[in-house]
Amino acid sequence: MKFSEYQQYDGLGLAKLVANKDVHPHELLLTALLRAAEVNPKLNAITIPMHDYAQQRSQLSLEGAFAGVPFLVKDLFQEIKGYPSTFGSQAYKRANYIAQTNSEIVNRWEKAGIVTFGRTNTPEFGIKGVTEPEAWGTCRNPWNINHNSGGSSGGSASAVAAGIVPLAGAGDGGGSIRIPASYCGLFGLKPSRGRTPWGPHLSEAMHGAAMQHVLTKSVQDSAAMLDATQGSETHSLFSIKAPEHSYLEIIQRPPKQLKIGYSTKSPIGTKVSADAEAAILHTAKLLESLGHLVVEAEPAIDGMNLAKDFITTWFSQFAYTLQESRNHLNARDEDFELDSLALAAFGEKTTALQYIHNLNNWGHYASQMNLFFEQYDLYLIPSTASTAPKNGEVKTPVWQKQLLKGLLKIRQAHRLAEGKLIEKIVKENLKWVPFTQLANITGLPAMSVPLYWNKNQLPLGSQFVAPFGREDRLLQLAHQLEQTQPWMQKYNDIKL
Repeated sequence: MKFSEYQQYDGLGLAKLVANKDVHPHELLLTALLRAAEVNPKLNAITIPMHDYAQQRSQLSLEGAFAGVPFLVKDLFQEIKGYPSTFGSQAYKRANYIAQTNSEIVNRWEKAGIVTFGRTNTPEFGIKGVTEPEAWGTCRNPWNINHNSGGSSGGSASAVAAGIVPLAGAGDGGGSIRIPASYCGLFGLKPSRGRTPWGPHLSEAMHGAAMQHVLTKSVQDSAAMLDATQGSETHSLFSIKAPEHSYLEIIQRPPKQLKIGYSTKSPIGTKVSADAEAAILHTAKLLESLGHLVVEAEPAIDGMNLAKDFITTWFSQFAYTLQESRNHLNARDEDFELDSLALAAFGEKTTALQYIHNLNNWGHYASQMNLFFEQYDLYLIPSTASTAPKNGEVKTPVWQKQLLKGLLKIRQAHRLAEGKLIEKIVKENLKWVPFTQLANITGLPAMSVPLYWNKNQLPLGSQFVAPFGREDRLLQLAHQLEQTQPWMQKYNDIKL
């Protein structure tokens, strides 16, 4: 199969060709490998090849919605037994860490028939909104390789947008599906708390704020893969009611008239680009043309307080992750990035009382969103504050790095996160991506829909947040928007 034909299909489309015996999975794999060989040196999306594994799977009698479809997994909590997993970190890379078991999410993807041939680039432990790990290097954006693909699922997003695969594994703990979806012009859905599994190594991640799913070119691929993976397992701490009908079936019906509240204001008072505002206004007009009611409104939530609570949880959880990695690998500080060491230093000084106070605030934010959804069916906000930043643009200033090095040596780096400086740290960390943490903290499903490209042909997603458990509402609307303003043909514009 020629790439020009391959790129016209989404995952379900390719699976249909396989089912009809129009093409063999091995032929699809060969096309994907050839495309990867052509463009990955420019993008650096795939970091760990698994060609032998894929060759073997492509010869099996595969079943499922995506039987025979080439696939990539993120190099973060999506382990495959017998193959390296680095979490984007030099520490794991140097230790040549090999996974001993499959992650449950991988088991469910494989039951759906996918053929995995590699792992994708991610920032160290997924802690950043850009993918520039020291372990693997920068992951570039197919729309313009001078720009970043976003994070933390940046490698997956870059590979899908470039046409290497029609869908790829992703995860979202603070926007890590929706951010790269926005930057790379893809569809990205973060499921509700508890919708997809974390076993066998974890029962949940960050109190259910982090969820795993996929990045896709089409809405129906996301719906079908959620059908294949949704539901708890023996290790799950959270359980969620299954939909009455499959998501793939649900999206065939148009949504009812929806009342949608929207905002373009940054919840932390940082700058929002003209592109982000234009994207939301464009989407609002599109929604109105479809008969939906769109009203400027926002929930009664102090965005800065929510951001501080998110950062407190994020840093504290990461301090634990880094310490576990040190113990597991017998690693030294030199094995980790300076920014990672600094975040862990901030987090490890959080007291138990501070942490519980912060966690209790999560319930308040969820309550306010529940009240908001008594009046509105969905909440529309930008996915990101701007189009993708240039490579190297989002980084710790040199002066701050020197200061951090000195403070880390004397175990005083946490001082930077005290008093009024914490607000500065929050804004510095989240100014590019201030809109996504709301859905993680509250456990609500949210999606980024690619409906806007600026004059330089850089995309920026429109984000919708729904009531808990209402992925059906999101997917229905996304499918309607996709039919009204199709975006699949846009990927033909990418020249690499």
